[in-house]
Amino acid sequence: MGYFEDAQEFYTCVGNFLEYMNKKEEIARKVGESGLIIRFDYNNPQAILTIDAKNEPEEGFVNIIRGEHDLKPDISMEMSADTAHLFWSGKLNLMSAIGRGQLKVRGPIQKVMGLLPAIKPAYELYPEYLKEAGFADKIIK
Repeated sequence: MGYFEDAQEFYTCVGNFLEYMNKKEEIARKVGESGLIIRFDYNNPQAILTIDAKNEPEEGFVNIIRGEHDLKPDISMEMSADTAHLFWSGKLNLMSAIGRGQLKVRGPIQKVMGLLPAIKPAYELYPEYLKEAGFADKIIK
């Protein structure tokens, strides 16, 4: 069994974390300025999260969409929910994960890599967020 019991728990942890980051100007502004739609397809459990930096945000700097939608992504990424959890925990190198096939990317990978410096502060925020949200047991030491 992985880190998440089901899609609801994944959305509560990772989806809510993306929304939390969307309120952090030092992170979300640069992602919003990218103008990209980035779709994340997860398995084990199945879930979809999309960052929409192309359309006017309802709140924060980007729109965070859970589940299916009609937007055409500029970049699509496929991975397990555990891989996403490791990434946000700062325990997974993106390029290594791509090379090992843990993460599949469709679209301009250089644009994804260009966002890494902007989201770097999130690695420290994720464990703090998990603790505050009542998921301290999911923190990877």
